[in-house]
Amino acid sequence: MQPTTGFESLRGKRALVTGAGTRLGQAIAIALGAQGMHVGVHYHTNHQGALETARQIELAGGHGILCQADLSSRNEARRAVDTTAESLGGLDLLVLSAANFEAVALASVGDETWDRSLNLNLAAPFAMAQRAAPLLRQQRGNIVFITCSSVVSPFTGHVAYVVAKAGLYQLMRTLALELAPDVRVNAVAPGIVLPPVDMDRAHIERVVAQLPLRSVGNTDDVVRAILFLACSPFVTGEQIVVDGGRSLARLTQ
Repeated sequence: MQPTTGFESLRGKRALVTGAGTRLGQAIAIALGAQGMHVGVHYHTNHQGALETARQIELAGGHGILCQADLSSRNEARRAVDTTAESLGGLDLLVLSAANFEAVALASVGDETWDRSLNLNLAAPFAMAQRAAPLLRQQRGNIVFITCSSVVSPFTGHVAYVVAKAGLYQLMRTLALELAPDVRVNAVAPGIVLPPVDMDRAHIERVVAQLPLRSVGNTDDVVRAILFLACSPFVTGEQIVVDGGRSLARLTQ
């Protein structure tokens, strides 16, 4: 059997992408739409961004529907899976991109900060993956978590976020075992890709100067890894690190 050269297996299939109203989630949803997928565009408050994502998906040749939910609530997270699957007639792919990235000094991390990070970055992905599992089993579908290069090489100033993403990595590996052989579960771990707009430019330049590839990544770098995982039937329990070599470098921060 000759291997396919593209992502033809995605055409006509159904996906849900969280955090798809902006930034990386938006790019992922549009890229899946460009492969001919029917895409549930999840958003929390950015309705206009989600509308634009759905419009771009349609222009790219796919089909997009909106799904509003506050993923800080696990009940809302489960509802997002239910309503999207009902609208699309099933589910083949779940991409969990929604996240928060709060810079908080260790001494200032209180219960609210901790809970906010763990709820959105870890508890909600678990709730959605658990809810989607029966649907994905029916289709021999797959899940792609968006973790972070901090899973491999932690950084300071974001302890709740780093711990949550590390937990997400182990959740991915555990679910790959729990849901095999019917559902594949993998992750993509971005490094400096679309830095937050309020991140200090000098800090970004210092970190980039220490990276082996000496550059900031872009959404295409992450999207290509997601498409590969979504179309690779013999890959599960793996994390692709897309970080310009950050995990190899000894950063001084």
